[in-house]
Amino acid sequence: MKHLYEAGDDPQAPILVALHGTGGTERDLIPLARRLSSGSAILSPRGNVLERGMPRFFRRLAEGVFDEEDLVLRTRELHAFLNEAAAQYGLDRSRMVAVGYSNGANIAASLLMHDRAALRGAILHHPMVPLRGLALPDLSGIPVFIGAGTNDPIASRAETEELAGLLRGAGAEVTVHWEDAGHQLTTSEAEAAAAWLAERSGGLM
Repeated sequence: MKHLYEAGDDPQAPILVALHGTGGTERDLIPLARRLSSGSAILSPRGNVLERGMPRFFRRLAEGVFDEEDLVLRTRELHAFLNEAAAQYGLDRSRMVAVGYSNGANIAASLLMHDRAALRGAILHHPMVPLRGLALPDLSGIPVFIGAGTNDPIASRAETEELAGLLRGAGAEVTVHWEDAGHQLTTSEAEAAAAWLAERSGGLM
């Protein structure tokens, strides 16, 4: 996968995997990732799917309707990429924490739902439920931050609460942060995610 890698200067910090939203690129979430953890190494891939010229991590059939077969395929593809990148850059694969927005948050959630070892934790900004009817792995001890908007027209309150419930049901330690906003990522939401990560970084290792 086309990607950017930036080395970190804090060997104790988590390795952040930045996953952009629809129409984004591998550069979009680098500033957010630096804000979340200034000393972290950052690995930021670009989605391999194009929708009317806009990069995405998996196909959809319509707004809010995912191509589930492609989602499963692309989840495996991203998982394999993370393994390969860890070997290429000499990274500790067990220290990777996803930072995803919208489409990127959805595939990060899918990684968690498919394989406990895929991520050490995740920050999901405005995610939806990527798949339903899936038997989730044991996610005990996996911390997850979900940033959501009370007026989000894409990722509704019900959708957010359903995803949080699914992850908690599998044992994940889920924190949901609500903003009086829509689908956009606000400064205060990013600050809340940074505070959440700072509180847990010691336990992420």
